[in-house]
Amino acid sequence: MGTRAVLCALDATDSARILACADDDALIGVAAEIEERRDTDRLCELDSSWDAPHRCLTDGEPAFGNGDFPLSHSVLGGVPLHESGGYIVCHVTAEQVPAVADALEPLNGEWLRERYATLTFDACQGTADAEDIAYTQAFLPGLKQFHGAAAREGRAVIFTVGQ
Repeated sequence: MGTRAVLCALDATDSARILACADDDALIGVAAEIEERRDTDRLCELDSSWDAPHRCLTDGEPAFGNGDFPLSHSVLGGVPLHESGGYIVCHVTAEQVPAVADALEPLNGEWLRERYATLTFDACQGTADAEDIAYTQAFLPGLKQFHGAAAREGRAVIFTVGQ
């Protein structure tokens, strides 16, 4: 999977706008508008590293709905609203975000390194070498901070990625 991924924390208005989209074009348009605001306090850019953290926080597979809630909703989690044409949008409700933040809080780089080492990747998806693990570990603090802030502000979250 993927290229540049972004998590955006949504207020109630933007969350309702996302959920009310009548078709994929409208959904992509609203998601792009939200992302383009570049509200850095409510944005977590995962670059192309999103695949490995998702696998670490779920059952190890690059899929929707895998693993156990709440960690399964940290990256590629929640309700998939769109997956075609090279674009994915998933939505986590404001009610679910505090559980995600609480589940992420005790995790640290050592936990992520140990979990990462248990995963298997093919050649195009990465390796468990020190460089890949360090790159993945670098995103954990921001992921924790992002979900914690979204939870405190009562915000929903969308995950978007162009493939």
